[in-house]
Amino acid sequence: MGTTAMAFTVLSRTPVLHSEWIKIRSARSVVGSLMAVFAVTVGITVLTTMAIGTSEPGAMGDDALLGAFFGVNFGQIAAIAFGATAFAREFQGGALRVSLTAVPRRTRLYLSKVAAVAGLAFVVGQITGLVTFLAGQASMGQYALSLGDPGTVRAVFGCGVYLMLIALLAAGLTALVRSGTLVMSLLIPLLLIVPFVVGQVAAGAGQFMPDRAGQMVMRTEATGSLGPWSGLAVAGLWALVALAAGWLAVRRRDA
Repeated sequence: MGTTAMAFTVLSRTPVLHSEWIKIRSARSVVGSLMAVFAVTVGITVLTTMAIGTSEPGAMGDDALLGAFFGVNFGQIAAIAFGATAFAREFQGGALRVSLTAVPRRTRLYLSKVAAVAGLAFVVGQITGLVTFLAGQASMGQYALSLGDPGTVRAVFGCGVYLMLIALLAAGLTALVRSGTLVMSLLIPLLLIVPFVVGQVAAGAGQFMPDRAGQMVMRTEATGSLGPWSGLAVAGLWALVALAAGWLAVRRRDA
């Protein structure tokens, strides 16, 4: 009986996941931002390594492994746009009421949307991490790293996970405030500017910001009190808190 109930639950969730996939696939702005994660991260990394990668040792930064993923600093902006736009569509023109008519259980609807965003961001993130590393290092000459070097496989995998977490952070915040534009206008400066200010003022507190913490997984050696996996866990906690807040907002507010 328990197995039958579990199978029914899985089957009942599958159409909801499929509908969320259709929503994402049919929205050009959402698909475009997802494709931009790959294009921007890979493109900027390759252009940078071609321009200065062989000029001198350390041209890509003090940590050569982190420098191999230089474009992630810009690709994460596209990840924010993907997570925000994927969720923002539900709060435009009464779309949420239509979705709730089809799927009355708000938690199921919300988790299905989160799963769709997470799955797509993870797959694209993993492809992005691998291609970014291989394409960027191809033009590094004698300073190139290989997949066999210490920490490289971890960094490639972590790059994809990091981009997924950033997309989920944006998705959760969008569900909370019901505005993708507002989330992007707040979250992009948070990741690009605030960590430097906080780091200067609060004696290293900036390392616990989602970008600084999450990018530790792409470093050869740890800096500060966070290691590669603990840093990624901190970024994951940021995303989890945002998603939890978004879930509460979706459950309690009127459609």
